[in-house]
Amino acid sequence: MSHWSESAFFYHIYPLGLCGAPRRNDLQSAPVERLSVLHEWLPHITGLGANAIYLGPLFESSTHGYDTVDYGRMDRRLGTNETLAGFCAAARAAGARIILDGVFNHVGRDFWAFKDVLANGERSRFASWFHSLVFGEKSPYGDPFSYAGWSGHYELVKLNLSNPEVRKHLFDAVASWVRDFGIDGLRLDAADVMDMDFLRSLAAHCRRLKPDFWLLGEVVHGDYRKWANTETLDSVTNYECYKGLYSSHADRNYFEIAWSLDRQFGPAGLYRGLPLYAFADNHDVDRVASMVKEPRHLFSLYCLLFTMPGLPSVYYGSEWGLAAKKDGSDWPLRPQLDLAASASTAPRAELAEAIRRLAGVRQACAPLRTGDYGQLSVSHEQLAFARRNDGHAAVVVVNASAEAAPARLEIPGVSEANLVDLLNPGEEFRVSGGKVVIPAVPSGWARIMEVRS
Repeated sequence: MSHWSESAFFYHIYPLGLCGAPRRNDLQSAPVERLSVLHEWLPHITGLGANAIYLGPLFESSTHGYDTVDYGRMDRRLGTNETLAGFCAAARAAGARIILDGVFNHVGRDFWAFKDVLANGERSRFASWFHSLVFGEKSPYGDPFSYAGWSGHYELVKLNLSNPEVRKHLFDAVASWVRDFGIDGLRLDAADVMDMDFLRSLAAHCRRLKPDFWLLGEVVHGDYRKWANTETLDSVTNYECYKGLYSSHADRNYFEIAWSLDRQFGPAGLYRGLPLYAFADNHDVDRVASMVKEPRHLFSLYCLLFTMPGLPSVYYGSEWGLAAKKDGSDWPLRPQLDLAASASTAPRAELAEAIRRLAGVRQACAPLRTGDYGQLSVSHEQLAFARRNDGHAAVVVVNASAEAAPARLEIPGVSEANLVDLLNPGEEFRVSGGKVVIPAVPSGWARIMEVRS
């Protein structure tokens, strides 16, 4: 039986940014239901073809959401638990699943158990909740103890995930999120530095709560199979192809992304059958519109994103070609947006329609969702490949160049057939003797063709 994630197209939102929350939480003001603005975004999200919404950090935190204060309470800058429950119910009614950020590697210095350690020192029963906490040494904050922070950031206090009480606290939080909000999965922040036994235990716990629960791990480097397997997570972030997608366009060098796709998913690919999370940008990296040099490259890039193996994701605002780069902080990547204004004044408003078309083709063509990958040809600005599953096949040709380009292909395993273009309706091409000539692939666009005998 297939898992719902196989057909997922994720829309990624950073709520504290999109909803215009203050950058610092005073932890005492009355809740403000800013998250309610997302209700008006639902028709836009589902209209793009997205059927899963990944919401960035939502629970009480001091600043950016990844410095958690309370796992049981919605961040007051966004509203209350009832605010979140209402949106999750509306998303389900609209046909979209909900994925939340699970920030379990670390907490903020305002986290209640850490504040108990600050107040009570060695008398605190929560000292063992934190990784490498040693009394008699000093932290960078001048505390009378040292502790581990995430990647040298001591405002993010690393939890001791081998502590049974810590595990129970986090597992109980997940159970409450499933019960109260009906969530369908989690994206695990900093999964690549988390205790593997914790990840296995968390996975088992989540699947007891909900058999089809989905777990995504944030992994930047390493062998993705270490984290994504039958015992731990369902998927991880495909940072290798993220980099290849933009740099292959910026450098006019499709050989880079072709090499990665073949290494990962080709006949001897490391990750054949592994549904990795595919993205062009997110809340941590410069917007892809700032990374490519030609506007047309956004269109060919998303053509690749929606036809390559993996689960495609679009970061809010990027469907309109929104550009942004870090300025020493990540906040420029996480702006407040007005839906109507963004759609009408966006630099590339037509990109959203292109993404809607690509998402529709992906949903209509099973090989694009679950098929094997086989490269057919590659040049500096053109890439052709086949996707096959269960006797069905599709052929994709992407053209990033400034001019329309022909394609002459040999298609293994196909002797006589028609290639019916699903992206450009009304056009088809004849395969004869295993070969086909496609007179023109439009500039900054693709042909996505179903093989029909």
